[in-house]
Amino acid sequence: MATKIKLTRMGMKKQPTYRVVIQEERSKRDGKFIENLGQYDPRQNPPLVQLKADRVNYWLKVGAIPTDSVGRLLKMAGITDKYYKQRKQTKTAETTEAKAE
Repeated sequence: MATKIKLTRMGMKKQPTYRVVIQEERSKRDGKFIENLGQYDPRQNPPLVQLKADRVNYWLKVGAIPTDSVGRLLKMAGITDKYYKQRKQTKTAETTEAKAE
């Protein structure tokens, strides 16, 4: 089961708001989702981005892939930078252990 972090459209006609959710890769945009991770409202100035950072980091570590639009939101929220720094540190630690053996 491949999972993605996607946007699900909510709101009335011509007044979109979005939920950031975890879905299976093949599910529809507004279809069944596994977990709600936050919300995005592009109509506010500045745009509102509310995310559950701990749950987003968990899903990224498990292997969920964010879509391009969600990737930009994660970068705006500062979550992606933290994740990539953590991942880089663990990879360097693993390579030093492998070299030591």
